[in-house]
Parts: sequence; structure tokens; C-alpha cells
Amino acid sequence: MGYETSRRLASLGMHVIIAGNEEEEGLAAVRKIQQEATEGKVEFMYLDLASMKSVRRFVHRFESRGLPLHVLINNAGVMLVPERLTEDGFELHFGLNYLGHFLLTNLLLDLLKTSGSSISCSRVVTVTSATHYGGCLDLSDLQGRSCYCPHGAYSQSKLALVLFTYHLQRCLQARGDAVTANAVDPGMVDTALYENLCRPAKLAKRPVAKLLFRTPTEGASTAIYAAVSPELEGVGGLYLYNGRKTESSAISYDERLQTQLWMKSCALVGFQKA
Repeated sequence: MGYETSRRLASLGMHVIIAGNEEEEGLAAVRKIQQEATEGKVEFMYLDLASMKSVRRFVHRFESRGLPLHVLINNAGVMLVPERLTEDGFELHFGLNYLGHFLLTNLLLDLLKTSGSSISCSRVVTVTSATHYGGCLDLSDLQGRSCYCPHGAYSQSKLALVLFTYHLQRCLQARGDAVTANAVDPGMVDTALYENLCRPAKLAKRPVAKLLFRTPTEGASTAIYAAVSPELEGVGGLYLYNGRKTESSAISYDERLQTQLWMKSCALVGFQKA
């Protein structure tokens, strides 16, 4: 979860776990938030979403703490990186942005269920992007091996997150579980995600970002809304932009594609429950 989202949740009196693979950066964020937020509690736990082994270890460590889990915000990601593979052999965008969150959410789902109740559901908030509108999902080549394109790989991973969210909500609703799942689009936010742009694009971005991009504080607002707003109690299966329900891409509502991706994802990460 991002620093600004963590800070604002801690300021609401919540116990926040920042999970990430940059320990020094994570601990620095904890110290800074502790200086600003007096009501809540915040701590860092190591998690590398590009490693399925790390995801499983994190879940084991977290469960051993005996803590409840009322809100899970899936907010890690890389963007426009050159072709690289994770340690499990997945294309990096697909492996980190999507499969890591897929496995993490499923492994924590039982805890989310027991932490929720009929009057206060637990919530899964997954951060996606408007780039999903241009995303294509090739179930026969999810790793982009036939023709790799950084933008295509990033867009596909964000589309996969929306499809995942909708299928998850359908499963939760069918079983009557006290958990909801929503996808949020923070808009164009001026963060380090753009560091992989080519130099000319970086130079062109600077003046544009000051005028058109949202600040990290503004970008966190929709995730905060999805995580704590009373208006969304018991409400799932939404795509939220700027605090409002918005239509996602037409293909993201394809229930057959949602199911196919879910089953394929289970096989890829070795998750037995469907």
C-alpha cells in the first residue's frame, strides 16, 4: 500500500501494515507516519509480490500474529519496464502487478471472511488504471512471449486486476461472505511509476504533470473512499474513479473471460481453491 494511503488510514486510528519489498523505504515511511499520526498504529512487513514464495511467507507471518484483517489494499506495481521475468518465470508486469495480488488475496481470504460481519464487511480494494481500457488479454500468451510490448504488458496486467475483482465479488456474493471487492482507478498520479519512461518522455512529462497529474494525496483519495466509506458498506463489484462509480471496459464484464482467467491464475500460482 502506498505511503499516502497508509498515512491517511493511520490518521483514522487504524492499525496499518505496510507490506513491500523496499525495507529501508518502508521503515522510513513508518517513522514518518508515526510522527504525524497519533491515533493509529503503523508497521512494516517485508513482501515481494514478484515472488510467490515471498507471498506465502508473508501470509504465514501475518496469520501467526493473530491479527484481524478488515481491509486489504492491493496497490503494488511496476510500469513500462523492459522485458524481465520474476523468479517464478512470469513476465514482470503480469507476475507482480496481477499474480502476486491474486495469490495474496486468495491466501488471506479466510482471514478477511472471519474478520468481517453482516454489519461490517471486510473489504478488498484493488488499484488498477485507466490503461486497462486499452488492455487485451491473450489467455494463450499471458506472458507476452510471442511479442513483448511494455505498454501492452502493463495494460494487460491492469485489465486482469479488474477481471479478477469482478469474479472475486461474484464468488463472495454467491457464498454470502462478509467481504466485498472493488477496483479503484487513482487517475494519473505524479509518482515514481513513470521512472521507466524514455528520457525525452520524462522531460515532456514534467510540465504536464504539474498541470494535469494528481498529487499522491489526491491519488490516494479513491482508495481511502473504497476502504472506509460507510456508503460502500456491503457494496462490491464496482470500478471507482475519483470517488464515483464508473464503467470499466466492456471486456472486463465478460464473466466467461473472468472465470477463465481465474482458473488459469490458480494453476499458474499453485492455488488449489477456486
